[in-house]
Amino acid sequence: MNEKALQKDAMRVLKETSRTFYIPITFLQKELKMAVATAYLAMRAIDEIEDHEEVDNNVKHDILLELSELLKKPFNEEAYLALLTPIKEKMPEVTLRLGDWIKLCPEGARSHVAASTSEMAMGMGKWAKANWQVHTREDLDDYTYYVAGLVGVMLSDLWEWHAGIKTDRDLAIGYGRGLQAVNILRNEQEDLAERGVSFVPDGWTRKELFEYADENLAKADEYMKSISKRSILLFCRLPLALAHKTLKAMKDGREKMSREEVEQTVEEIQAD
Repeated sequence: MNEKALQKDAMRVLKETSRTFYIPITFLQKELKMAVATAYLAMRAIDEIEDHEEVDNNVKHDILLELSELLKKPFNEEAYLALLTPIKEKMPEVTLRLGDWIKLCPEGARSHVAASTSEMAMGMGKWAKANWQVHTREDLDDYTYYVAGLVGVMLSDLWEWHAGIKTDRDLAIGYGRGLQAVNILRNEQEDLAERGVSFVPDGWTRKELFEYADENLAKADEYMKSISKRSILLFCRLPLALAHKTLKAMKDGREKMSREEVEQTVEEIQAD
């Protein structure tokens, strides 16, 4: 494929893997849109390795740690595909094509994306080996940093690279953590029943989890105040609005927002 066709194909894979993030990414301007899209795809590629139910946790750990090291150098696709050999047949398109996402990432953004994805792979590998057993607040902070807070940091690096926007690192981490905390609350029973995994610290109830989500979403709200560019603000506002409304729905005793509420929220953000 030539670059234009590859970019179009990347947006197809993005839409197939995440409708939640596909919509806000389309709000961004061309170069930044491709940087964020390829960053999402790169991180989703490694997330599929971490999440796969048929891959042994020790195998996940070893592959993710080796991948973390690979991402610290100019990307070697041959070495990457060789690394995937034991699990290749189980992996989806988004994972098999990590080389395409790195190659497509605009040159000025590539080092930020590769460094963040490398750090995420290392953290995911560590937590896979530990079977994601969270026991303390510090454990929860560590896990949510690697799988979500890091995304906030990387996005902030991209805002500065593209638009000169400077944000607070702690608030950027809070933005990612807040979204992840809502996911943990929403999937708590499913994670336990299907995977035997609990992200809830010992002694915590839903009450403490709600407080954790509220605390981090408050940081996310504060983070928004430092973003002045409209397209970037729209990008950040949609996932945050959905997180706030999902949290309220769960506090009201519902499992999640209705499809109508989601569609209405998307329309409200786009119309603003």
